[in-house]
Amino acid sequence: MRKTLLGTKLLLFLMSYPLHSIEDEKNSLGNKVAVISDELSAERDRVLRISADFDNFRKRTERDRLSLMEKVQGEVVESLLPVLDNFERAKTQIKVETQGEEKINNSYQSINKQFHEILTSLGVEAVETVGTQFDPLLHEAIMREDSAEYEEGIIVQEFRKGFKLGERLLRPSMVKVSAGPGPDKSDEDPIPPADEGISPVVKEEISDFDESVDSSDSD
Repeated sequence: MRKTLLGTKLLLFLMSYPLHSIEDEKNSLGNKVAVISDELSAERDRVLRISADFDNFRKRTERDRLSLMEKVQGEVVESLLPVLDNFERAKTQIKVETQGEEKINNSYQSINKQFHEILTSLGVEAVETVGTQFDPLLHEAIMREDSAEYEEGIIVQEFRKGFKLGERLLRPSMVKVSAGPGPDKSDEDPIPPADEGISPVVKEEISDFDESVDSSDSD
């Protein structure tokens, strides 16, 4: 009976041993899977950060490239503005009298037109002036003048063109600004006579002096 009991216990132990081993192996594999999963998650986050950093670097590089290109274009255009001023000045001063002079003037104005077209293709725009509100960020006021036609603060005349390249101001326009209609002449005090405020005695002395001068001249 005792042998049978020992045999049964031994049999049960031998039968339960593989189950304990499988359970331990299962737990071990589960731990390994969890570790690998954490490593994969961390690696995925690292890849996403690298991708985001690279995308930001690419965008920043593109912005820097465009900014540098705009800066260089602006410097080139600024160096050409005096030439453009000469074209505009010549257009108002040239007086064509002969057919030959007319041909020369037409060629000159054709070059001026091409020059403007090139600037436009580069994104250069003239600053609006006459009839618009004065803007200290775009305009340089060198004169103010009363105007019955324009309200106060409106530009009435342009002396030199201003230009923009995109949002960048290459140079401001030189302008004359309206100071409004000015005082009403009818409300102004009339100009007093030249002898107003002079005492009667002094007036008489002046009159006598004038008469004596006249009589001496006649003699």
